[in-house]
Amino acid sequence: QVRLQESGGGSVQPGGSLKLSCATSGFIYVNYCLAWFRQVSAQERDWVASLTTAPRTTTYADTVKGRFTVSQDDGKNFLFLQMNNIKPEDAGTYYCAARAGDCPLDPAYFTSWGQGTQVTVSS
Repeated sequence: QVRLQESGGGSVQPGGSLKLSCATSGFIYVNYCLAWFRQVSAQERDWVASLTTAPRTTTYADTVKGRFTVSQDDGKNFLFLQMNNIKPEDAGTYYCAARAGDCPLDPAYFTSWGQGTQVTVSS
């Protein structure tokens, strides 16, 4: 059973940085997708960034490209999201998600989710 647990959220000023972590375990397949989604209130979860494991590729939403970096540790136990030059519109609850195979943008295709970590942006 795949397990995901996010951490690292908090309050940050515009222009600041945060690094989110997602502890991952239980994967039994070689090729899988790990992604970050953001949700504001009851709105739909928006895709932020993805990482595929085989081959190792990363993709980003246009709104975060050049500011956020998604990565995985060498032991494949953690997924990270380095958030730089944070903007007010980056605020929300960030979820780590996983699925076997490729990385769609629609959250409905992801089979495993963490509990989320909150990011607040205020001056």
